[in-house]
Amino acid sequence: MAGVPCTFIRLAGCPLRCVYCDTPNALSLDSGKQQSIEHLLAELQPVQSSLVLVTGGEPLAQKNCHVLLTALLDLYDVVQLETSGAYNISLVPEGVSIILDIKTPGSGEEARNCWDNMDILHSNTEIKFVLTDKADYLWAKTIMHKYALAEKCTVLMSCTWGSLNPKDLAAWIVEDVLPVRLQLQLHKYIWGAEETGV
Repeated sequence: MAGVPCTFIRLAGCPLRCVYCDTPNALSLDSGKQQSIEHLLAELQPVQSSLVLVTGGEPLAQKNCHVLLTALLDLYDVVQLETSGAYNISLVPEGVSIILDIKTPGSGEEARNCWDNMDILHSNTEIKFVLTDKADYLWAKTIMHKYALAEKCTVLMSCTWGSLNPKDLAAWIVEDVLPVRLQLQLHKYIWGAEETGV
C-alpha cells in the first residue's frame, strides 16, 4: 500500500544481520523504550489513520507481537506486519496482512529463511525480495517459480539503496514479463536516506 498514510510501529530487536540493514538503530532490544501494549494502544487511539504497520527490528522475535496485532485489529481497518522470512507466520492472527521479506543471498541471511512459510501463504500476504544485484534478481525468480508465488499472493521486488539501480530492476522485470510489483523506499526519495522517524 505504498503512498497511503500509515501509523508506523517499530519494535526493537532483531537477531538477523542483513548486510544492507537500513535500521541498525533497531537491532538491539534496548534500542527502544519498553512499554505495555495498553499504553501503546492509548497513544495510538487519537491518530487518524486507517492503516497500521508493525515492523522492526524483527517483530516476530517479540513474544507479545501476536497479542499486539490482535489488539490492533480492533482499532484499524488494515493491520500489516512486515517480517523477515526467518520466523514461522502460522500464529499471526487472521486478518493481519503479512509482508514477508524473503532473505536473498545478497542479504547474507539466506540460511535464516523459514521455507515452511511457503505452505501457509494467504491472498493478503505479500512476498518481498530486497535485491542487491542481478544475481539476487535471478535467485528471486527461481524462488518465485519453485513455490508458484505469483499464483498465491502479491510479489514485491525492491532495490537496496545505493546498490541496485531501480532503472535496471525495472528493465529486468519488463524484459521477463515478471508478475511482480516494483517497490521503492518512498521515504528515502522524499526525505532523504538518512532521515529517521518519518
